[in-house]
Amino acid sequence: MTSTLRFALAAPLALALAACGGGAEETTGAIEGEAIAAIPAPEGSSWLEVASKTDEGGYIIGNPDAPLKLVEYASHTCGACAYFAETGADPLLNNYVQSGVVSFEIRPFLRDPLDVTISTLAQCGAPESFHALSDQAWASLEQFGQNLQSNGAAYEAAMQAPPEQRFVSLAQTAGLIDFFAARGLSADQARACLTDTDNITQIANTSSEAGTANNITGTPTFFLNGRRLEENQWQGIEPILQAAGAR
Repeated sequence: MTSTLRFALAAPLALALAACGGGAEETTGAIEGEAIAAIPAPEGSSWLEVASKTDEGGYIIGNPDAPLKLVEYASHTCGACAYFAETGADPLLNNYVQSGVVSFEIRPFLRDPLDVTISTLAQCGAPESFHALSDQAWASLEQFGQNLQSNGAAYEAAMQAPPEQRFVSLAQTAGLIDFFAARGLSADQARACLTDTDNITQIANTSSEAGTANNITGTPTFFLNGRRLEENQWQGIEPILQAAGAR
């Protein structure tokens, strides 16, 4: 664990440190199948409106009984994860999740203090908002980093603050309080979540345990129906989904 992560969370937490852009080194076998017919959502609704939190600390969107279950281990400060969100999220959701054939789960894999802060805020609202908030945060990741770099003294002060103040200060320095407020999460809600150190500790522990159990060493790392994929960007993942029947 790096020194910044030790500052980020009170000891004795042990956060898994993800290497951005890493990912799986091998598959456990391809999934192939005939084309799967679309599965209608409940009358008057869309599968894109169906979301929930999983026991592994992830957030799943789509048909919970979808025959194809895509899981992404992702860091909110990972540039490769941001690229997947930019290039893959829309076609994945609109072409495959909306059909009811594929469900998509993001499992946060924490790697640094800013990641902890963004992930906590993305999880602060309803499960239905997690994917959209995460995608929008990835799109603005460069700006958050620039905000921290341009105010190094405030960043250092945040990291030295008591745990119940640390992430609020970091969020303010990075511009995250205003960013999430503009997207429906009030400043009061954000501060309440960022001062809930017990919940943040639970998020971190869940991330670490899931990462260890599934041998996650980098982000993004994808699984389809429990099978680790070599590919970690949309141009490689879409053909895998299609071969499995999502077409």
